[in-house]
Order: sequence, then C-alpha cells, then structure tokens
Amino acid sequence: MKSKIWTQLSAMMFLEFFIWGSWFVTMGIYLPAALEASGAESALAYATQSWGAIVAPFIIGLIADRYFNAERIFGLLHLVGGVLMVFLARAETFAVFYPYVLGYMILYMPTLSLANSICFYQLTDPAKQFSFIRVFGTIGWILAGLSISFIFGWDSPEGMAQGALRNTFYLAAGASFLLGLLSFILPKTPPQGKGSGKTSIRDLLGLDALNLLKDRNYGIFFAASVLICIPLAFYYQHAGQFIGEIGVSNPAGKMTLGQFSEILFMLLLPFFFKRFGFKNTIIVAMLAWFLRYVCFTYGDAGEGVWLVLTGIALHGICYDFFFVSGQIYTDHKAGPAIKSAAQGLITLATYGVGMLIGFWVAGKLTDEFALGPNAHQWDQIWIYPAGFALLVMLLFALLFKNEDVSYEH
Repeated sequence: MKSKIWTQLSAMMFLEFFIWGSWFVTMGIYLPAALEASGAESALAYATQSWGAIVAPFIIGLIADRYFNAERIFGLLHLVGGVLMVFLARAETFAVFYPYVLGYMILYMPTLSLANSICFYQLTDPAKQFSFIRVFGTIGWILAGLSISFIFGWDSPEGMAQGALRNTFYLAAGASFLLGLLSFILPKTPPQGKGSGKTSIRDLLGLDALNLLKDRNYGIFFAASVLICIPLAFYYQHAGQFIGEIGVSNPAGKMTLGQFSEILFMLLLPFFFKRFGFKNTIIVAMLAWFLRYVCFTYGDAGEGVWLVLTGIALHGICYDFFFVSGQIYTDHKAGPAIKSAAQGLITLATYGVGMLIGFWVAGKLTDEFALGPNAHQWDQIWIYPAGFALLVMLLFALLFKNEDVSYEH
C-alpha cells in the first residue's frame, strides 16, 4: 500500500474514534450532573447508539453503494454531525438534548461502516492490513479520554463544578468538522452497485445485503453477533459502575487498560487470523468474554483486584478478535455491489439489535440485584453474561463450518 493512502486511512480512523471517545464515555456523568437527568433518561440517551446502528444499513444502502462516493457521504455526515454536537453542548434540559443526540447517532453510526468500506476498497489483503489501520481508532479513543482528564481536567471535581464537561461536545464538534473536511481528500471510493436497468426499492434500501444471510455460515455468524453483544452491553453499561462500587481506586484510569489491550491485540490479530483461521479467532474472542465475567464474579478491591484488572484487560481480545475479524469476514463474503450495505448489516447486528437488547437486560438484572442506591450483588449479576457468552461460544463452535477467508487479486 502507498504510504500516502496508509496515512490518510490511519488519520481517518484516528479522528473517527477520537470523536466518539470525546463525549460518549463521559455522557453518563454529564447528564445527571448538568441536566439533572434520571437513570432512565440516561439509558435512553445511550440507547441512541443502537437506534443509529439499526437505521445505518438503510442510509448506506440508499446512497453509498449505488450513487455517491463513500468518502463524500462520510464527510457530509461528519460536517452535519459537528453542527449537532454544538447544539448538544448548548442544550439546557434533557428534553432538548435527547432529539439532538438521537439525530447525531443516526448520522454517526453509518460512518463506522463507511470508514470500513473506504479502507477495504483500498486494501489488497484486508486480513493482514486492516488491523494496522484500525488500531489508530483505538489510539484516538484513548487520547480523547486522556485529554479530557489530564490535559483539560474537565472531569475533575473542579471542572465538574464549573460545568466544564459541556466542552467535551465542543471538542467532538471540532474533530467532526476536521474529519468532515479531510474526508474530501481521502482515497476515492466510488459506488460499486451501479448498473443498468430499473432500480427497485429493495436496491435503494440496500436490502440485497440480507442475501448474505442465505449463506449458512454467514447466517450463523450473524446470529452469533447479535447474541454475543447481549453480554457485551453489560460491560459497557456497568463495568465502570462495578469497579467504583467495590472500592477499586481510580476507576476511570483502570478502565483504560481495556483500550491499551486493544492496541496490543489489534497488532497481534493479523498473525493469529492467518495462523488459526476465522472460526478459531471468533471462538477465542467469545471465550475471553466468558473469562472476563468470571473474573468480575470472583474479583474484589483487595486480594482479588488482579482478577478485576484481568477482566478489563481481556477487552482487547473480546473486541478486536470478534469485531474486527467480523468486519473482515463480512467484506470477504459481500460482493462488490453491496460492500457498504454489508458493513451496515453487521453494524446493525452488533451495535444495533444485540446491544439494544443487552442494555435493557443488563438494566433489569442490575435493578434486580440492587442492595441500595450505590450497592449491588455484583457476584450474582456477572454470572448471567458469563453463562450466556459460554453458551453462544459452544453453539458457534458446533454449528459454524470453518472456511478460508482469503482474498485473490
């Protein structure tokens, strides 16, 4: 790959996840502190991620695969998203905040799939090359969080008292405008679905990507993607709360272990993927999900703190080996005419349907085992996602037939 293209794609991934990490992590603190939002309202705000992911395939199928270059749509979405981020920063009540965050996530979630499509169009060997570009997204997420905490101090007690967390939305807006402008000089990714003849509503909505589900193996993978994201939602929604409640010091700092491990395993992924194949890579990811929740079940803030930290550090395997491998597999299975829509389909399965169910289930279980406002029976809660992840892993191992995921050029 030319060094110029590698630099452009890496910068794109860096800003893509810098934007998300700038505001999404601290929104759970910002909403009750600045807007006096209830727990239910905060859950509604986080669920916009899933609604955006559900809508994403239709936006992509409507325009990205048939009519316009992916990088141009990508840039336009980020420019409009930057405007919505400014409105989010200025919202004074949750009633005003919610429509903007919903609109923003409907625009942002398709950009995840578009970023993948832009990369895969340029790569000659995605199984080997993609992770070395995607790792810059993780670096962007980490630097966003570290900037908020250690450079600007917006989440410090003093910053919180001054309402400084509002600036996280301005930070995301600035990065969105920058990425939106840079998108127009990204490598050209023309639509692959153009063709002669009449265009049907099915074509316009990108529903041809659903044909992937007729492939037995891909159908099994799709179902596994939905199911495994149910226990994943427990981690995103409650891991930080769990660490803080049991008395582990500096919980926000400890949680960054997960992102640092992402970098390590993102770099190891191509070698593991080539050596052991797609099926074994996915099984290892699901096993890590199970082990993570076992660690949380038996960990504590004393002698068992190493179990808690191990559970966090397993996030790199959980995320990279499953999500990134799944994106590579989806690109391999999709034909050239539906590459963008296919990436939108897997985004719908994971960030959309799976995590939407998972957020709801996690909230119900956490309320069921509540001992008070800031106390829960966490050893009972974590048993459920652990058992569910193990069940999904066993079913996938039994039903999915191993296949070679390679590219010919």
